[in-house]
Amino acid sequence: MASYDTCDQVSTQCPVKATTYGYYPNFGGNVFFAVWFGLLGVLQLGIGIYYRAWTITLALAIGPLMELAGYIGRILMNDNPWNGDAFKLQIVCLVLAPTFIAAGIYLTLKHIIIALGPEHSRLKPKLFTWIFICCDIGSLLLQAAGGGVAAGAGNDMEVLKIGDDIIIAGIAFQVATMSVCGVLAAEFFWRVRKNGGPGSFSEKSVGRRSIHLILFGEIFAYFTVLIRCIYRIPEMAGGWGNPLMQKENEFLVLDGMMIGLAVLSLTVFHPSFFLPSLRKGVKAQP
Repeated sequence: MASYDTCDQVSTQCPVKATTYGYYPNFGGNVFFAVWFGLLGVLQLGIGIYYRAWTITLALAIGPLMELAGYIGRILMNDNPWNGDAFKLQIVCLVLAPTFIAAGIYLTLKHIIIALGPEHSRLKPKLFTWIFICCDIGSLLLQAAGGGVAAGAGNDMEVLKIGDDIIIAGIAFQVATMSVCGVLAAEFFWRVRKNGGPGSFSEKSVGRRSIHLILFGEIFAYFTVLIRCIYRIPEMAGGWGNPLMQKENEFLVLDGMMIGLAVLSLTVFHPSFFLPSLRKGVKAQP
């Protein structure tokens, strides 16, 4: 039986249709996303170093650079879909990378709450990072464990399914975490609006136009990451090699493009541009 243990290249005995994805990953599309995430990762590092915004940079730079590594894996699979190392590289990196972007969203929300008025929030600002980033880490560990089990399963379908189920649990937990955070954030913004709107925020160094820009960037990134996570649940739930997993166009749009847009939003509207509380460097003051 054709498997990553018995096949090392496409042949009559090892057809491309027998691989997990059942296709040669599109070279142009995957190169585009590799370049896209590579550029954004470098920009995130540059912005973070300039402002010395170390915590937010840790999340927002690691995320796109892991995406870059994942798409490099897919590019290598274009040449050889039976490349087991490339398959493991892309599945682990592309499953885990969005968790770091989500962590950046939670951290940004904390500083938005500080700017608009902590008194309007049901949770203290620091609890948004402690609670939701801890949940994010839990999701990350579950997905990493599942990816590790799946990567080492070889041709053992029972072990492969166990790894798949663990990954699904991690992604579902991530969706639940983001949903709860979204509800709390929506309630906070409603209270701010009810009590005078964005013009009444407490941190005077943040302008009205600036807060609207960072809110747009944050909300846009939140929904694109959430769409990606929701897509991943049925994609993984059907098992390795299921019909949805073998549709590359859906993957490139609902995974690659969604995370690509989220990182773009958090780069163009980088939290450090608008929230002085994130800055520790020479540009600590507006």
